[in-house]
Amino acid sequence: MHLLEQIKKYAHENASNVVAMRRHLHAHPELSYQEFETAAFITRQLKTLGLEPITMAGTGIVAEIRGKNPERKTIALRADIDALPIMEANNVAYKSSNNGVMHACGHDVHTSSLLGTAYILTAVKEKFEGTVRLIFQPGEEKHPGGATLMIKEGALNNPVPASIIGQHVFPLLPVGKIGFRTGKYMASSDEIYIRVIGKGGHGAAPELAIDPVVIASHLIIGLQQVISRNASPKKPSVLTFGKVVANGATNIIPDDVQLAGTFRTLDEEWRKEALKKIRVMAATLAESMGGKAEITISEGYPCLENNRELTERIRHDAEQYVGKENTVDIDITMGSEDFAYYSQVIPASFYRLGTRNEAKGITSYVHTPTFDIDEDALTIGPGLMAWMAVNELTR
Repeated sequence: MHLLEQIKKYAHENASNVVAMRRHLHAHPELSYQEFETAAFITRQLKTLGLEPITMAGTGIVAEIRGKNPERKTIALRADIDALPIMEANNVAYKSSNNGVMHACGHDVHTSSLLGTAYILTAVKEKFEGTVRLIFQPGEEKHPGGATLMIKEGALNNPVPASIIGQHVFPLLPVGKIGFRTGKYMASSDEIYIRVIGKGGHGAAPELAIDPVVIASHLIIGLQQVISRNASPKKPSVLTFGKVVANGATNIIPDDVQLAGTFRTLDEEWRKEALKKIRVMAATLAESMGGKAEITISEGYPCLENNRELTERIRHDAEQYVGKENTVDIDITMGSEDFAYYSQVIPASFYRLGTRNEAKGITSYVHTPTFDIDEDALTIGPGLMAWMAVNELTR
């Protein structure tokens, strides 16, 4: 039997187990850097396969599957394991049992899928040469990003993998489809915090106060000019303020206002320039209106760029696995991913697993309380990644 058919056979035989693991993880989500039970579950599953997982970055897990001649070449596969602070609204048997915590970004899918890949690769390890390193990474959803911690603790060392591949659910893509993009794919992500300081007072006597609410309003509008009049239209950028806190009242002008937002772009040089402009404009505009702005910028994930050669290779693998008609191009996104840190060290590619099924009502986007997947995707994801891995080892 050809290796491709063997991989599909093992994927089919293990599909119900992968679904069961996904449902267990979905029902027991844990927040970033607190994934202790999740890590213990992953460790148990890997040990049943005869692997020797090690812990990194607190709750991260790394394990290796060694084929024949394991020193020949090493490649890495990555899954993220953390959940989000969202109250689940789905009425399903595997609904989150952790109040206010939910796998709303599919990390339960990524983890169970990679465990399924481990099962397949272990079963066929006598059929390939080299080593596949499995990286189960914590904290993708929260700065500084678990990828930075895993890299710092040696997840990409001894030896350095020739490449790394990541898989992510995609609720805009029908189940059965796999999405790829070469080159720039996902945006950088920086967090912006501004404290606008004025002088509180009575709402009926604004002339005796310095109104930070008015100043903050001008800042929110004015800072959009950083995008509309400073960024080239050829450089996608987003500046969004999603949190405004002004603890006054109908007739009370507060002393200060807190703003929190995000800046995203696909160009690292423009990113640096834009952050400087945001600092300067916020400070000078607040000062011109009699107030003061304290600006704190938490620099987050860099832009994610998919290695062209690697992406073209694994796309070819996907065409063999699911058919050319089921491999599609996807557009850039202003979402961000700490997988980008791996791409700064070794050739990396991040592709998308279709999970949408309109007939079943599975259409919600990630980071929403009604997000879910068509679990038929789990009959594809594990075997597809295993097929990519064995092919990468031969190249």
